[in-house]
Amino acid sequence: MASDSGDQKARNPDYEKPGRDWAQAVWKVVADIPSGYVLTYGEVARLSGNPRYARRVGQAMRWAPRELQLPWHRVINAQGKISFPADSAAYREQKDRLEAEGVVLLKGRIDLKRYGYAGALDRLFWADPEG
Repeated sequence: MASDSGDQKARNPDYEKPGRDWAQAVWKVVADIPSGYVLTYGEVARLSGNPRYARRVGQAMRWAPRELQLPWHRVINAQGKISFPADSAAYREQKDRLEAEGVVLLKGRIDLKRYGYAGALDRLFWADPEG
């Protein structure tokens, strides 16, 4: 019996592998998030040109070469929360990194109006599409 991931690959000819253009577009968007700001997985997907790939943003970030040193901690879920379980080391690391940049979590949430990267919208509309 084939694994679920094997079945997915067989059924979906658009199944993407590391290094594809969509993953590289995600890496660029995440790399451009300035210190002290966040984007949601959905916003990263939209800005990378794949608005339906929100669930795959985390996957693309896991595939990123370590030398890119992506600011992964600046990507949160649509509710303004860290996606890792609250009792995990990954949650604590992400929270610590965000707080070190001045991002405040109140009751486990980040105020997206205050800390959401508003410049991302300008980038979407005005940035050089080749840049």
